[in-house]
Amino acid sequence: MSESRHRHLPGEVIARHRHDGEHQLLYVSSGVLAVSTEHGTWVAGAQRAIWTPAECWHEHRVHGHVEVHLLRFPAHEALFPGVRPTVIAVSALLRELLMACTEPDLPAPEARRLRAVIRDRVRRADLAALTLPTARDPRLAHACRLVTDDLATPRTMTWLARRSGTSDRQLARLFRAEFGSTYPQWRTNVRVFHAMLELSAGTSVTTTAHRCGWATTSAFVDSFARTTGQTPGAYRAGERVGSGQR
Repeated sequence: MSESRHRHLPGEVIARHRHDGEHQLLYVSSGVLAVSTEHGTWVAGAQRAIWTPAECWHEHRVHGHVEVHLLRFPAHEALFPGVRPTVIAVSALLRELLMACTEPDLPAPEARRLRAVIRDRVRRADLAALTLPTARDPRLAHACRLVTDDLATPRTMTWLARRSGTSDRQLARLFRAEFGSTYPQWRTNVRVFHAMLELSAGTSVTTTAHRCGWATTSAFVDSFARTTGQTPGAYRAGERVGSGQR
């Protein structure tokens, strides 16, 4: 089949795999799905779909009760260039098209017509990626784990360097060399990324702020809005409306 829909339970992991000879467009109408590759991690939810190119090794991790809508495309029909996933913004129209195209027992002629419109809308969709790159240097990888394992506790560069067997200066160089950012910039992206998962699962804005390490809700709202272009409340409402929750 070229289209399908299926459900997954919270905490489920789909082990590392790849799709030979076909690209995939994955949309999640409820819950959140994180897609990880050797290059980094991307998140799909009610407002974002993920294009995974053929031959790209990846793993899926489920957050919440997830309903997946999946469209497959032959290798010669690449909607986006490159060998890494691409995240696109899903408009209300595109959401309805994706959900309609994956209805069970959809007649083939109708599916072809829907896919033709989906191709056009996907090519015109805005990119909406928030990516967590994967560290290659073991010292940087260890420092990143120390942060992500306890987002609620602020960690200084000095504290991280000492526990990662390196110096402040060297660790700062590793952040710039591998991620193209400073440690504070990277940490903000990590916290926003995990905040997106919390909000999509229905966690309140205030609780999400505390779990992800912001001292105040107002500081969280400011950081989230500057990174994603919308407030946490608007993002949370959009995810719930997109998934049909009330």
